[in-house]
This record gives sequence, structure tokens and C-alpha cells, in this order.
Amino acid sequence: MSHWPFQWNDNVILIDRKNREYYLKLTPGKVKDIRGGKIPHESIVGQKEGTTLKSSTGESFFVFKPSYSQFVLNMPRKGQIIYPKDTAVILIWADVFPGATVVEGGIGSGALTLALLRAVGKEGKVISYEIREDFACQALANIERFMGKVNNLFIKMKNIYEGIDEREVDRVILDVPEPWNVVAHATKALKNGGFFLSYIPTAIQLKKVVDKMRESGAFTSIQPIEVLIRPWNVEGMSVRPAHRMVAHTGFIVVGRKI
Repeated sequence: MSHWPFQWNDNVILIDRKNREYYLKLTPGKVKDIRGGKIPHESIVGQKEGTTLKSSTGESFFVFKPSYSQFVLNMPRKGQIIYPKDTAVILIWADVFPGATVVEGGIGSGALTLALLRAVGKEGKVISYEIREDFACQALANIERFMGKVNNLFIKMKNIYEGIDEREVDRVILDVPEPWNVVAHATKALKNGGFFLSYIPTAIQLKKVVDKMRESGAFTSIQPIEVLIRPWNVEGMSVRPAHRMVAHTGFIVVGRKI
């Protein structure tokens, strides 16, 4: 819980006066060096969230436990991750609920898996298909680093293009290059009313998976979307869009099994 003091091995985010963020994991003997100022990890242990710390040069930092988005943007990764803005929409558009059974295609570095595990809760489960052992190992390490040991994640070292073993699952969610090759398998695996969702980076991939879903006759309410987030600057009387925004990262297509 957030009011607990920090302990060794906790994840930490330091925030400076310009809202720049610095991630670290509390490790005995380690020192965080920021612009020449040093913050010994031991000076954070025992502190509570929201505490102000000073580096050896006198610079002030707020100390927090990282949010989900702060962690996944800083965690070790083997490849590209699904960004938090897309993950947020995936969870809601696919209606991932506590107690759900979710089949995930492509665990990657575990960013989406983390969000799915939190959404399904201890009563649900996530079954992740992955063909690269190094990805699976990195993802599991990231998940345990953020959540600790989990008992409801099952990793299958199998190509999801070759089939889905499970039946009557609630959701099938994909982050694979050729999701159209999974449409027939998802049709068999999903219960009626279940959601099929795919995350893809290009318009060509989007068209191919939407066409395949329509051809199958197994899905209704097929909806392709793109998520754009534009921050705003609010400084006194100056209120305007920021010069930079998080624009295209990928497309999401979702449909419901009939």
C-alpha cells in the first residue's frame, strides 16, 4: 500500500521540479547519480511516498512508487511494448473483467500482460502464448519485479498460429504480426459473447485482420480504432496544446463472438 515506507527491492520513481522522472530499484550499496548529484538508495529506504529528498548538490526530488505506466516505460525490454495509452483502451474495449480467462498471443516484454493480470484479479487467469524463450523470461522478470510472484499467469511456449488449446475463454487478445492467422483458432476458443482484440502497427495489417474477421462470419461489432493523446500546457494565461504529442503507435481492432 502507498503509505508503507520504502523497503529494499522496491521500485521507485524520483520526480524533479520540472516533472522529469528517474526510475530505480532500491538496492543495497547503490547510488543514483542525477546531473552530478548523488542520492544513496539507503536514504530512500524507510521513507514514505511523497517525501522530498535532496541530492548531494541540494536538488530536490519527490519520491513515489511508480504507477503502471511509469514502470512499463522504464522496465527492461527485448522489443517494442504496447504503450499505456493503448493498453488503457484495450482493457476497456475488450471489457476485461475480474475473474476473466484471457488468452494472450505474444507476451513480448510483459507490459500488456501486467495490465491483464491486474484487470482479471486473483480469481481470473491469463494464458500467454509465446515462441521466444528470451521474451518469456524477460516478461516474467518484469512482472515479478512489479507485482511479485503471480499464480494465475500460464506461459505456453507455443506458436499461437498453430492453434489455441483452451475452450470457452472470455477474451483472446493478440500482439502478433499476423493476427488473421489466429481468427479461426479464436473462433473455436472463445465462448459466445467473448471478445477478440488485436493490436497491430500498420494499416495493411489492420485491413487483413478486419477482412478475415468479416469473412469468418463469427464476429459482430467489429471496430477498428486508433488512440491519440494530446497533452496541453497550462501556464498562467497561456493555455495551448503541447508542441509534441503521443500520436500513432498502433491500431486496435475488436470484435465480439457470435
